[in-house]
Amino acid sequence: MTGSVVPLVITVIALALVFDFTNGFHDTANAMATPIATGAMRPRVAVGVAAVLNLVGAFLSTEVARQISGGLLKEGDSVQVGPELVFAGLVGAIVWNLATWYFGLPSSSSHALFGGLVGAALVGAGLGAVDYGVLLGKIIIPAVLAPLTAGVVAYCATRVAYAVTRRYDGRPDGRRVFRIGQVFSSSLVALSHGTNDAQKTMGVITLALVAAGAQPAGQGPQFWVILVCALAIALGTYTGGWRIIKTLGTGLTAVKPAQGFSAEVSTAATILASSHVGFALSTTHVASGSVMGSGLGRRGASVQWGTARRIVFGWVLTLPAAAVVGALAALVTRIGMLGIVLDTALAVGFMVVIFVLAQPDRVDASSLEAEVNAAGTAVRQRSKKRRAAA
Repeated sequence: MTGSVVPLVITVIALALVFDFTNGFHDTANAMATPIATGAMRPRVAVGVAAVLNLVGAFLSTEVARQISGGLLKEGDSVQVGPELVFAGLVGAIVWNLATWYFGLPSSSSHALFGGLVGAALVGAGLGAVDYGVLLGKIIIPAVLAPLTAGVVAYCATRVAYAVTRRYDGRPDGRRVFRIGQVFSSSLVALSHGTNDAQKTMGVITLALVAAGAQPAGQGPQFWVILVCALAIALGTYTGGWRIIKTLGTGLTAVKPAQGFSAEVSTAATILASSHVGFALSTTHVASGSVMGSGLGRRGASVQWGTARRIVFGWVLTLPAAAVVGALAALVTRIGMLGIVLDTALAVGFMVVIFVLAQPDRVDASSLEAEVNAAGTAVRQRSKKRRAAA
């Protein structure tokens, strides 16, 4: 690695860790939206547990990281994907992550990353830079099948849970055992999220190191890469993506403990199976599909299809939208180091604007806890009125 490339590689690594951080707070909802919504875990406790388990999960596998560093983008004599294109792809991913966070959409951080990388590679290295077989087989097809599979499993699990248990504990939501079970099932989701999503940033950093000649092609992520990525996603998770937690926990359906447990088990099983075979799966798609399936599985429950349509629209738009931003960033990098500086300034400016715009309608742990408590009180009051009328 020549001295002139070192500053660029350092910049790429720093930006990759920023993306990893945004991935953490963007996807906290995947594991913790349902236990927070049912009151099984307090918001701050939930995100703390999720952060620790994301950290641990990042060390359990590197199969997904290998797919990104040596599968999605081709590297060879005729194709050169330099660090500047990896940088541009990360800009596309971060911009889209923050935009969807602002609107409270549980879109896929993974697909934002893939889209950004693909867009940047197509502009900077040509049509031959992308392995379309990997894109289709490892990313697009799982993106369609995974939420459907998780939704069907969650639907069946919810039906079974309600069929074999009774409301015996006198609580307005009943089935207290599932509330306890949610602590463990949501923890498993957080662990599985670490095994899948943290690896994507590991793969990006490894790709940048390979492109700069600092690491041989085909080699997995180094230990220090695994460590810093695990820490970044854990820190992001602990900050809590409260806007998206609200959408996934209360915006799709009124989640009860049996539903939440069923959705979480379905999500974790799907993610862990996909990580084992190297599918760079969207944990957001899986979690959203599970919540919808569990809503359909509980008798008397309803799914807010308007919210569901917004989420699906975000799913469809993520890959191409991030690709467009990544492509534009790649065009700017053609200027040279000035282009890198300009891209960085624009990305930082966008972050600042998004966080400023979000302040008047801020969602945090306290407001979410108050909302959950209010919902529980409303159920008890209606129950008392029915008993009085009877």
